[in-house]
Amino acid sequence: MNKKLKPLPQFANESQEQEFWEAHDSAEFVDWTTAKNVSLPNLKPTTKTISLRLPQHLLDGIKTAANSRDVPYQSLIKVWLQEKLHTQ
Repeated sequence: MNKKLKPLPQFANESQEQEFWEAHDSAEFVDWTTAKNVSLPNLKPTTKTISLRLPQHLLDGIKTAANSRDVPYQSLIKVWLQEKLHTQ
């Protein structure tokens, strides 16, 4: 790459760095042509606990479906939500 890259600035904290990158293009500071793909096999997605109110008959039906598939009902709900999300 013939383009002269700018030196990376020093940041006092993470919020200062976040503000900087929101306003600047990283291509001015990093030669992305030399970037390499990495694999992070042990990385798990962040999860958040939610409260979901369902009618009792609906929850019973979900539990029955999960039991017939021999999976926890919460896992089955996650699978169904993921499938529905990808069909949109």
